[in-house]
Amino acid sequence: MTDQLVVLGVTGSIAAYKALDVASALVQRGVTVRVVMTSSATRFVAPLSFESVTHHPVLQDLWSEQPDMDISHIRLAQAATVLAVVPATANSIAGLALGLAGDALGATALASRAPLVLAPAMNSSMWSHPATQQHVEILRQRGATFIGPGTGYLAEGTTGVGRLADPAEIVNAILGRLNSAQSLAGQHIVVTAGPTYEAIDPVRYIGNRSSGKMGFAVAEAAASRGATVTLISGPTKLAAPDGVEMH
Repeated sequence: MTDQLVVLGVTGSIAAYKALDVASALVQRGVTVRVVMTSSATRFVAPLSFESVTHHPVLQDLWSEQPDMDISHIRLAQAATVLAVVPATANSIAGLALGLAGDALGATALASRAPLVLAPAMNSSMWSHPATQQHVEILRQRGATFIGPGTGYLAEGTTGVGRLADPAEIVNAILGRLNSAQSLAGQHIVVTAGPTYEAIDPVRYIGNRSSGKMGFAVAEAAASRGATVTLISGPTKLAAPDGVEMH
């Protein structure tokens, strides 16, 4: 794999065929693309189509994995520079927001800390439903980037909001996240976090109630952008973020 790896999730929408254009455009720009398809996505586009474009096998089923397989969803999750879901159905958006891991895509997403790019495609009523909008807001608060949906002719013969964004727009958004994802590569960042205790005598001290959550989040974000991060923490119950050296 190259340093720039896009894990492309494809879900069950008639717009799934447009994900082929996204995958092809990324590959032509020198990006390694590994595709994860839901079972419903394979009803619209054959996995062989993506394998032909990306030159890599498609991950479809957690149960077919072997421990030494290069395409293991955990390895993909850890190696991903960006995780993109194109198209993202209402069902897949709900699963990502709730952290469901019932299929290969959900498990890969849950195991990954890569930036998330989502290109929704669905019926207008499904997109505007309060449940969908709540799930979208949850993912936005976690830092996910949404591209679209656009307004136009939909598969059911009506016109409205829910059309998949133009593949070129999606590609540009993914490339933008790829560039920002490694914006701190080569930098060594030291972050201090958590409460501090200064002794007055062997019994008493002066301290504060800092939880450390903000500093830990800063350290995790810096690491995700390619920095070498050293985290110096006071006593907390928080675990060290992945890829961060903590003292």
